[in-house]
Amino acid sequence: MGRSPFTLAAAVTAALPGAEVTGARGLSAGGDGRFDSAVASLADGRELAIRVADDDETSRELAAEAIALRALTDGARAMLPFRVPAYIGETRIGDGRALVTELLPGFQIEAALVPAGRGAAPSMGASIAAVHGLPTSVVRGAGLATRTAEESRAELERLIDTAAATGRVPARLTVRWRDAIADDDLWRFESTVVLGGVQSTSFLFTDDPELGPEVVGLLGWHGLSVGDPALDLSWLSAAPDASEDVHAAYARAIDRAPDAGLEVRARLLAELEFARWLVHGDSMRRPDIVDDAAALLDALAEGLRTDDLSIIDARSAGVDSAMDALDRVPRDAVAEVDTSMHTDAYNPEELWIDVPEEAESTPADTESPESPRTVDTHRSHDDSAHRAEMLNVETEDLSEARSIFAGTQGSAPRDETRPPASNTASAYDESDSDEAQRAARAALQRWKSSSSE
Repeated sequence: MGRSPFTLAAAVTAALPGAEVTGARGLSAGGDGRFDSAVASLADGRELAIRVADDDETSRELAAEAIALRALTDGARAMLPFRVPAYIGETRIGDGRALVTELLPGFQIEAALVPAGRGAAPSMGASIAAVHGLPTSVVRGAGLATRTAEESRAELERLIDTAAATGRVPARLTVRWRDAIADDDLWRFESTVVLGGVQSTSFLFTDDPELGPEVVGLLGWHGLSVGDPALDLSWLSAAPDASEDVHAAYARAIDRAPDAGLEVRARLLAELEFARWLVHGDSMRRPDIVDDAAALLDALAEGLRTDDLSIIDARSAGVDSAMDALDRVPRDAVAEVDTSMHTDAYNPEELWIDVPEEAESTPADTESPESPRTVDTHRSHDDSAHRAEMLNVETEDLSEARSIFAGTQGSAPRDETRPPASNTASAYDESDSDEAQRAARAALQRWKSSSSE
């Protein structure tokens, strides 16, 4: 890959006949992106994002995203409290599939930096609930995947059995996961419209001086389907400070019967990403991937107490939960990884506009396109031909999951004494609100500084 922005901008005229392109710029975080990407400026003032994929894996992802964005009619979009990129068109550049979409403004926050309190966390929870509140006819009408609770359960059971058959999963984890699968109470839920695995960088924010960061856009629609709502909450294992407030906001906003097993299934799904990585490496006969996944699983097992994945434990275990326990895993158990934004979509420097300094530094809205996800590019390219074979479940990249173990240095320790989130917005007093806003902005500034190094 490595096409120039001007070459990519040429795709706009093919996807949008009559468009007058007046400029082009690259959109890359400076790492190895999964796509060649650029932004094209049009004479009418619009800016469009172009992404080009050259392998089967990324081509399938772009094709799925195109279907999903077209499935979101004006009526469906009107039901959402944020913007979704508009589908512009598709074409080919050489042998690569090219997707052209609207470019949305906003900044992103990595999971470990999402602060507790009002602002980002409650806005994220409400946004996920809005997606889950869409009518399932949006997905079914587009011919996208649908899974019942029992189908989701059976799929995970096959994954656990396949992982255990490699002989590299600690017995403690195998028993833990199988007990969770056998717990009927966990699998009494209503399937909803899901994005199929939200990440923290799926959200685009603007900074409100009064309310703090608020979600104004949502990216990454290629996994749109009907399935387990816990899929879109499993990323919270990497956001310990914000997890409670996101869940509380989600529960307030969702318009359906309470799902008692939601948080437990979200934890289970986060843990099973390591099993999925193991199965993935084993199917490819890649000892390096298998050893890496086995080390992650050993560290996970070592960090767990004897708590079960059950609804009762979810209400009482507190820091005994699997993802909280991961904070106690020794750092030397897993190699350090770079958790900076290696995406196809943007440059961190372009997410910020210099503004006059005030009493507090406030991030300005900037441009960010569509598919921001931290990825391990070497693995994704080598593994692309095999993901579709893995139990018919997509293999998610583990860059963000690994950050649970090794990517949290420099962040503030979790305050275990913080009281649970209230069921109303009035639970945050003025001092807590101001502190949350300062924390959000400070986290974003730290991210800005680290990204520019």
